[in-house]
Amino acid sequence: MSLSYARCNAISTGGRVVPKAMMAGAFAIVLAAIASFAAGGAKMKITSSAFQEGGDIPSKFSRGGGNVNPPLRIEGTPANGRSLVLIVDDPDAPVGLFTHWLVWNIDPKTTEMAERGVPKGAVQGTNDYPNLGYGGPQPPSGTHRYYFKIFALDQTLDLRSGAKRQELDKAMSGHVIAEGQLMGRYTHSK
Repeated sequence: MSLSYARCNAISTGGRVVPKAMMAGAFAIVLAAIASFAAGGAKMKITSSAFQEGGDIPSKFSRGGGNVNPPLRIEGTPANGRSLVLIVDDPDAPVGLFTHWLVWNIDPKTTEMAERGVPKGAVQGTNDYPNLGYGGPQPPSGTHRYYFKIFALDQTLDLRSGAKRQELDKAMSGHVIAEGQLMGRYTHSK
């Protein structure tokens, strides 16, 4: 490779010659990080003492069992978070995405959601059963995945109790500053 060819495919930065491919790669990484953060890419953590990530959700949390929400732990809420939103859904439902629980205006200082509990001051929406509050797993057949998604927002939401998923999604749009998720599985029993 000739020196003139190498210089044509390089960029001078403060006296150093850096190959264009390296600069383009570094620039792409920076852009991806900015886009990820702008899209709510900051990461939070949500866990449960009732099941592990990817593990089986105990039947007491199913619709046919006790139909109570599992205990949840929330970590990593950004300091500038003004409220939290919890959405539980099943992407494997025959009708498409099926929403099991909607909770918003959760105090951003919240780190625990108790079994059978909704944090004080939080508002619940209508799930796809359709009922107000939590509706546990009840797949018609096979094993389904259930995602417990936590979102930190830069504001509280002006939504009435009982609002549906579409209304919540619209109200959240452009206000997510961090998120996390926990996935558990539940299998249909005969």
